[in-house]
Amino acid sequence: MTLSSPFVFMGGTFDPVHNGHLRTALEIRQWLDVPEVCLIPSKVPVHREAPGCTSEQRLEMVRLAVAGEPALTADAREILSDQPSYSLLTLESLREELGPGKSLCMVMGMDAYLTLPGWHRWERFLDLCHIVVVARPGYDYRPEEHMRRLTDQHAARSAQALKSSPCGYVLIHELTPLGISATQVRQLITRGESPRYLLPDPVWEYIQTNKLYGFQ
Repeated sequence: MTLSSPFVFMGGTFDPVHNGHLRTALEIRQWLDVPEVCLIPSKVPVHREAPGCTSEQRLEMVRLAVAGEPALTADAREILSDQPSYSLLTLESLREELGPGKSLCMVMGMDAYLTLPGWHRWERFLDLCHIVVVARPGYDYRPEEHMRRLTDQHAARSAQALKSSPCGYVLIHELTPLGISATQVRQLITRGESPRYLLPDPVWEYIQTNKLYGFQ
């Protein structure tokens, strides 16, 4: 049975959103041959230090970043929620909205994937979605034993498998990401240097206007 086109999303702090995020999302969209990929900024990240600006500002920067690209969208559900930014809650919200039969794909990097056992009720994830793991070409995969078993048990042979089932698969996709990090962008701004060409111009203009990340 072939289902309708999957709903594909990337979560993250996006502090700030940069061209590495956007290029990864666009390449995932093209590889999976789906209409769009959705970016969902977190409100208060559970697994990392507090962001350098407000959740509303990070959401606005994501909206500005995707405004000219119909293949990318922004979703405010975590920002608007009064609950913690647990991925499980987002998956449950999306599944309720999409219904039980539509394919739902969560995209994450290999580093994040290997830390899943520390996430809130992570064992439920594959009951709700597929997980697309983005890895650098020639990646060195050294998971703990239970993660290895999970990956082997749920491994998808191709992207097509993600379209034929609503959830339950893990697919590792090799992709060469742009060598950009949000930390790098923030550090440049703090030092009074320009991050232009590392992030979309409207995002850089927003940062300057609102004097974010120590911009003077």
